[in-house]
Amino acid sequence: MINKIMNEKIKQAIKILKEKNIDLWLIFVQESSIMQDPTIEIVVGKNCTWQSAFLINRKGETTAIVGSLEVENFEGKGQFNKVIGYLKSIREPLVEYLNDNKPNMIAINYSRNSVIADGLPHGLYLNLLEHLKGTGYEKKLVSSEEIVSALKGRKSVTELSIMQEAVDKTLEIFDKVTCFIKPGITELEIADYIKSIVKEKGYGLAWEEDHCPAVFTGPDASGAHSGPTDKKVKKGHLVNIDFGIEYNGYCSDLQRTWYVLKDGETSAPEPVQQGFNVIRDAIQMVADKLKPGVLGCEMDDIARAYVIEQGYEEYPHGLGHQVGRKVHDGGGGLLPRWERYGNTPFMRVEENQVYTIEPRVTVEGYGVSTLEEEVVVRKGGAEFISKPQKKLMLI
Repeated sequence: MINKIMNEKIKQAIKILKEKNIDLWLIFVQESSIMQDPTIEIVVGKNCTWQSAFLINRKGETTAIVGSLEVENFEGKGQFNKVIGYLKSIREPLVEYLNDNKPNMIAINYSRNSVIADGLPHGLYLNLLEHLKGTGYEKKLVSSEEIVSALKGRKSVTELSIMQEAVDKTLEIFDKVTCFIKPGITELEIADYIKSIVKEKGYGLAWEEDHCPAVFTGPDASGAHSGPTDKKVKKGHLVNIDFGIEYNGYCSDLQRTWYVLKDGETSAPEPVQQGFNVIRDAIQMVADKLKPGVLGCEMDDIARAYVIEQGYEEYPHGLGHQVGRKVHDGGGGLLPRWERYGNTPFMRVEENQVYTIEPRVTVEGYGVSTLEEEVVVRKGGAEFISKPQKKLMLI
């Protein structure tokens, strides 16, 4: 399965190189088990000890230049047409490759905006410049940000299939949680129950265990990335959970909201229902407009403006992020025009990217109402991967 996905991603990379008019993508690494370039897991698959160059060119050729003792690790795996071993220095075989192919533009993994494309440490970058000194190729280096962002974001058929399974299994766990939540139980007890199911099923957690799942009950809840506490669920509380699993190398990321009925109540109070409706409708409004070519910030504008128009404070985070091998995956996002996000809000949405949509509002006296859905962007618009929560769940 891993090799199948990797070969799909290499084919995508070649297509992206042609699309971006870049001749060569050079992944330059050393001791990658200690300092792993994020692209290793996408198109290489194995770590290396010595300075190594993994090269994909727009002609469709893939080459690995590695220390001589590691040649066998990369031969016959399917990713690389040619594996070249060196003994004393990578400079000679690397320059020879470049002279044979004469690239005018060489993408290397540095970026000021996207951590997924910033895998080349500064010291190793200086070593690369030293290897290329006097060849002219040192003047042809450009950022691989557009390549890596597109490659991480555009999910292959196999990737999307796995991600759908991950979402389905996450929703099954949420169904079990609905039967578990009751007054008197603590946030920590709910989180432990979820983690017991994850362990029983053999899944992983999508992010750090101390706040996966994140569980919040009632007013004055902790921040969105905080862990569960010993605070107890009470009647009249909104309860929400942010949770995802890691399944076959890919993550899910969903949020669901419940209301705990007070004695005598058969439905949620109007402020609670209104808060839920605003979030639900904001998500649908964005999904209706999300398609290839739009800017991520334009999608955040839609939900943010609607939340404010309905009388709530704006949510203190971006509307959505990409999901994939990591829970925060890909380059661009559905993000506001805030300096902290760099240029990522202004990156255009592309076909086959997977995004979360996750606005939130505070309902005074009751807690936080929030949902998080996952959608895949198709040519004609967005399709929900998760079955959207359309009704407030009552406990």
